[in-house]
Amino acid sequence: MGQVENERLLEQTGAVKEMIQTCIQCGTCTASCPNNEFMDITPRRMWRLLLTDHVEALFSSKSFIMCSSCYYCTLRCPRGLELTQAMSLLKQAASRLKLKQFKRSSLFYDAFLDSVQKHGRVKEMEFMTHYFISLKNPVIPFGYASLGLKLLAKGKIRPEFGSGAKGKLAGLFKKVAELEA
Repeated sequence: MGQVENERLLEQTGAVKEMIQTCIQCGTCTASCPNNEFMDITPRRMWRLLLTDHVEALFSSKSFIMCSSCYYCTLRCPRGLELTQAMSLLKQAASRLKLKQFKRSSLFYDAFLDSVQKHGRVKEMEFMTHYFISLKNPVIPFGYASLGLKLLAKGKIRPEFGSGAKGKLAGLFKKVAELEA
């Protein structure tokens, strides 16, 4: 990454760095994390990279995207740090920066929220269709076809589009957009 890109990353992560400034590197967050085994760097290492301004290494990793917001790290942190919120802010920064390595997860998140905003809940078929179209690669959905058929057969997803609680959450989404602006 170049100097300009690194400065953009530092700017986007300033609030997170401030949140975790008092981290004592005890490793409780890593030990608590149920997704730790799927991460390429541990939560403890992520905080150290951030505290030492090595954000390019942090954003080269996809570890913070693996956070499932279970709050175990936040609940167990001996310093009382809002680590789950910090992970969320890192996800938001990656989305705002439109970093190539996070494009798929950003598109997934956008498609998910679009479905919730329209219907008050997730309409799985519409959501996944929207997501796969946004990927602009017609081959990718075929890799998920067998899973989709199994979920349909077990009644875990419904083959429906549209309908539902149209617009009931529009006010909520509008208010969030105002608060984020």
